[in-house]
Amino acid sequence: MTMAKTMLAEFEVQAPLTRKFIERLPEEKYGWKPHAKSMTAGQLALHLALVPGAVVKLSTQNPAPLPGPEQFTNFPEPKTRAELLGAFDESVAAVREALPKFDDAAMNERWRFVAGRQEVLVQPRAQLLRDALLSHWYQHRGQLGVYLRMLDVAVPATFGPSADELPEMLMELQAARG
Repeated sequence: MTMAKTMLAEFEVQAPLTRKFIERLPEEKYGWKPHAKSMTAGQLALHLALVPGAVVKLSTQNPAPLPGPEQFTNFPEPKTRAELLGAFDESVAAVREALPKFDDAAMNERWRFVAGRQEVLVQPRAQLLRDALLSHWYQHRGQLGVYLRMLDVAVPATFGPSADELPEMLMELQAARG
């Protein structure tokens, strides 16, 4: 299996788990934030929804221009759950479309971020996708889990149980045992 297909397999397991976190955020809490320096819950959820598609699209450019600082600090806030989930679905579709097109040579290619003529970041495309697509995504999903806890919303199970629920495979095992 190619590196890209292995990464896509991981993504396919994680996408429905991430969707659960986004779905659980109540619309009336989109403007809430735990601290003055924090993103609002809606901004964080939309960022979580957009990250995979944005990163995979960015990875197809080489070199890619470094975005301005406003792109790292000025996050939009969704108005509705439908908007938020629509953005998530588009992002997931973008990953499913682009990622399988990379063979191992493309995954090992030196990918570059540039600011004008200056290289700011150089790394294999596979590392960019691992760090910015997956690890970054997981970090923000955990952050949204903390927001949900603070809002007294049930936190979904991911790799193991949360204080609110078991992972699906354990729920199925428990149900089978009666």
